[in-house]
Amino acid sequence: MAASAKQRLSQVTSHLQSSEADIRRGRDVILTKSPDDIVVTCALRTAITKGGKGGFKDTAAANLLHGAFTSLISRSGIDPSLVEDIAVGSVLPPGGGATEFRAAALAAGFPETAAVKSLNRQCSSGLQACVDVANAIKTGMIDIGIGAGVESMSSQYGPQAVTEFSELLESHPESANCKVPMGLLSEDMARDRQISRASQDAFAASSFAKAAAAQKQGLFDEEIAPLTVTWQDPKTDEEKKITVARDDGVREGMTAESLGKIRPAFAKDGSIHAGNASQISDGAAAVLMMRRSTAERLGQQILGKFVAASVVGVKPLLMGIGPWKAIPVALEKAGVSKEEVDIYEINEAFASQCLWCVNELGLPMEKVNPKGGAIAFGHPLGCTGARQVSTLLTELKRTGKKVGVTSMCVGTGMGMAAVWVAE
Repeated sequence: MAASAKQRLSQVTSHLQSSEADIRRGRDVILTKSPDDIVVTCALRTAITKGGKGGFKDTAAANLLHGAFTSLISRSGIDPSLVEDIAVGSVLPPGGGATEFRAAALAAGFPETAAVKSLNRQCSSGLQACVDVANAIKTGMIDIGIGAGVESMSSQYGPQAVTEFSELLESHPESANCKVPMGLLSEDMARDRQISRASQDAFAASSFAKAAAAQKQGLFDEEIAPLTVTWQDPKTDEEKKITVARDDGVREGMTAESLGKIRPAFAKDGSIHAGNASQISDGAAAVLMMRRSTAERLGQQILGKFVAASVVGVKPLLMGIGPWKAIPVALEKAGVSKEEVDIYEINEAFASQCLWCVNELGLPMEKVNPKGGAIAFGHPLGCTGARQVSTLLTELKRTGKKVGVTSMCVGTGMGMAAVWVAE
């Protein structure tokens, strides 16, 4: 390499690397308010319900999304004609849900001038939708947008959601690994990384306990938008209108001992089971974003702001380590240390992988998922990333804390994370 090229590379590397001084003053920097901040003025979600048997089992994904949209318009008071783009993360719908999600936006009251797209980065789809909108605002492409996520696992989850691989893909080892079921991956990870069943069950029991306590205290009420739907009683086949306003997967009284009696799901001598893995669920979430100057001009209440995000790739067979890889990158981009973060919302796809990531990152357990996580109330795949934004900003505001991180592992071997600040 020529000397001049090496010098340029050195300058770029030096520019990209944060000094210790930068990191030490990072929290103060990101807490500073600027007219160009990308802010969140409304973040909400539907309740999350059990796949196949919960309150939304008979409700289409687009109808859940419609409910989130109408609630967001009502709660924020935003003029729908000002919203220029809507990004919706979703994993399972045929065609990516693009057609019905555009239809849901129109039915919710957004005019034809509001563009809509669907996107699929598997378990991080809802977060990717929010980041896409934030970046579009940051570059000046749009002024106001919505990042959302939705999934009806009741109607669209199953073997049909996985495409058969061609001979070309099957013949490449890493490519073929992309379709190994996540349960098996996590079972292998738990064994290889020596994550005991007892530690997984203790982690899961803590998630249930935190969620049950939060639900009892009404700590989810502010972020949940009640939704009235048609529900068919499985015992009588009678159709009735019900209003769903609570996560119905939360179970009180779950202990490590009771979880220890559940049969392993993926291997006879395995450690992963229905009680220490995320629940199959239905739900939707939506996040309204714009510049601070725009929000102030419109009189919008500011809940918090987007700071930085990261997405990384890892080996497909090590899908679960995604947050461990992605969180440090997001923190470096934001210029803050892990100690300066008040709350971490890390998706509990499996107790094994979430627990391993938390331990390897050296995070205090009391900062992680303080109101429980997907083990306790579910993981509607495309919804979770947007749901976490609502949960995080609501909890930061309630506790008077400021800096938070949302993160998750991603199917086929990826991780994503984002840094947020509450007002």
